[in-house]
Amino acid sequence: MRIDHHFRVVLASLAVLLSAAGVRAQSEDPARFGYLDVFDLEVAEDPQISPDGSKIVYVRRASDIMTDRRRTALWIMDFDGSDHRPLTDGTSSVSSPRWSPDGGRLLYVSNEDGSSQLFVRWMDTGQTSELTNLTESAGNYTWSPDGRWIAMTMFVPAAGASPAAMPVRPEGAEWADPPKVIEQLRYRADGRGYLDDGNSHLFVLPAEGGTPRRITSGPYDHGGTPSWTPDSQALVFSANRNDDADFQPLNSEVFEISVVTGELRQLTDRFGPDQGPQVSPDGSLIAYTGMDDRFQGYQVSHLYVMARDGSDSRLVTDLDRDIGRVRWDSGGEGLFIQYDDHGNTRIAHVSLEGEVRDLADNLGGVGLGRPYGGGSYSVAGNGRFAYTHTEADHPSDVAVGQDGMAARRVTRLNDDLLGHKKLAAVEEIWWESSYDGRPVQGWIATPPDFDASREYPLMLEIHGGPFSNYGPRFSPEIQLYAAAGYVVLYSNPRGSTSYGEEFGNLIHHAYPGFDYDDLMSGVDAVIERGYIDEDQLYVTGGSGGGVLTAWIVGKTDRFRAAVVAKPVINWTSFALTSDGYATYYKYWLPGPPWEEGNQEHYWARSPLSLVGNVNTPTMLLTGELDLRTPMGESEQYYQALQLRRVPTRLVRIQESYHGIASRPSNLIAKIANILEWFDRYRDAERLVSDQ
Repeated sequence: MRIDHHFRVVLASLAVLLSAAGVRAQSEDPARFGYLDVFDLEVAEDPQISPDGSKIVYVRRASDIMTDRRRTALWIMDFDGSDHRPLTDGTSSVSSPRWSPDGGRLLYVSNEDGSSQLFVRWMDTGQTSELTNLTESAGNYTWSPDGRWIAMTMFVPAAGASPAAMPVRPEGAEWADPPKVIEQLRYRADGRGYLDDGNSHLFVLPAEGGTPRRITSGPYDHGGTPSWTPDSQALVFSANRNDDADFQPLNSEVFEISVVTGELRQLTDRFGPDQGPQVSPDGSLIAYTGMDDRFQGYQVSHLYVMARDGSDSRLVTDLDRDIGRVRWDSGGEGLFIQYDDHGNTRIAHVSLEGEVRDLADNLGGVGLGRPYGGGSYSVAGNGRFAYTHTEADHPSDVAVGQDGMAARRVTRLNDDLLGHKKLAAVEEIWWESSYDGRPVQGWIATPPDFDASREYPLMLEIHGGPFSNYGPRFSPEIQLYAAAGYVVLYSNPRGSTSYGEEFGNLIHHAYPGFDYDDLMSGVDAVIERGYIDEDQLYVTGGSGGGVLTAWIVGKTDRFRAAVVAKPVINWTSFALTSDGYATYYKYWLPGPPWEEGNQEHYWARSPLSLVGNVNTPTMLLTGELDLRTPMGESEQYYQALQLRRVPTRLVRIQESYHGIASRPSNLIAKIANILEWFDRYRDAERLVSDQ
């Protein structure tokens, strides 16, 4: 039965006493996935296959329940998964293993001496040596084809602005620290905080160790992994070396630089990103990805090939999907690529004539939180490949494949934890949007011991981005919601990636708009199946999903309770306080908020404009350090709801940027608070029904 909204509010204080018991019952059932199981999950990431295709080294990631931090170790196995054993002991953090061209050495990063340094391991003897003693971290490193050099990127500090001179402080006086003076356009980044002045540059390091030699210059950032020419004499890389790089951060080009003379040549010249260059095995061609920037919210990155001197650039394939992680095959006759399609990440081979052949799917599962894409792969000289593999019932494992051979999973890192658990079953569902009849893809996760003859509460969980996608990938959040008794619907409404540029840009200057219709049509499609209690609907989402959750409760009272996680509430304040403020105003919005006519657009798309309609009990949940959707966004909405006397709560996740799942305890805290809030209103309903 549906009860009066205000009667529910009166009962909320009683309901909280019941909700805690409901959460405890969920987490204490050993047959179901529980909160502490998050700490026991293991993930395979960055699998690197040896040049001859016989061995695979990967990073095995776990969590330490005592330190609440991730820990990593390197493991090795044969191509078929046999002889599986550790290379490092897991006491230090290690990452990014890279084989030497002859397969005799392995380069990796370790903090075993207290700072992150490059190490090399001789695979025949097991001996290791520390190659660097750096004050800044090395990244994006790669061996030269002759095995004599290592190219890498490293941050080079620069002198920044200084505070004004102060009078002499009396001896023994305790004054405040000096002010921090900022003059740069980009001065902070989510996950990092305030940025030091300086730029990332390319260096080369002798493979036997020594002093890295810087080969790029200027006030520009040189990011991404460079590609060596076959003679080991030059590097091809992508960078934005324009004077207005901070104001046009996507406008990168492909360059070639001699490691001997430092001579620099620009190879591409168009407005838009040209990136990820890869030199062909014979050195005659360069493959890269890019697009002509039209200031759209979503723009597909295409695959191109050009001559070594930058001439004769041509589009290789018209595949209407973002293409990334490009690798040449050993004969230079085509390329391996990674792309997302209908919520599934695939590895494919593309011939130079544009023929695309899928080789493997279900790539991803590296992140623990929500069912986003991701993951990586590597390719050997004989065409064998290794990749991260996931499905709805397990996080990332290592899988292998080869053209003409079915890909297969060769590790099962979580069978000891999940093999005896009753997990949520995940089923694909499609429906038509009530707005324009477009097909929308989603997935339904049902609780363990699901009985279709019963009625269950439904939780709508909405992805962020908004230009991203969900899929049938393992997600602790979805599993824990289902274990608590909810049927969970998650989906890819308009604006989601993996369906092509036209579908992604349906929200261009229209977000959050008609996603509402897509999502409500999905809720109706699940209700039509007959096992949902229509009086027990709940909604949550984070980041872009937080935007949509706030928009939904401003449009309907249909949901019993809502949790708006790390949202944008007011596009004006977001556009001028987010760490990405140099881009959002011209890609997601029609221009800066102070230009004529724009403020009306900003306000019409802001969930804050609908706050006067909200009656749904709504919790706000955001990381205390969030710089992507800063805490001020949540505070605006919380305080507006408080002024309207709508039941609300503000949960500030401590020591967390935008990526709340980066610490296991914060991921658990997020899920537990969402479940407690929803259970509070489930229990209030049950309490009234019982009386």
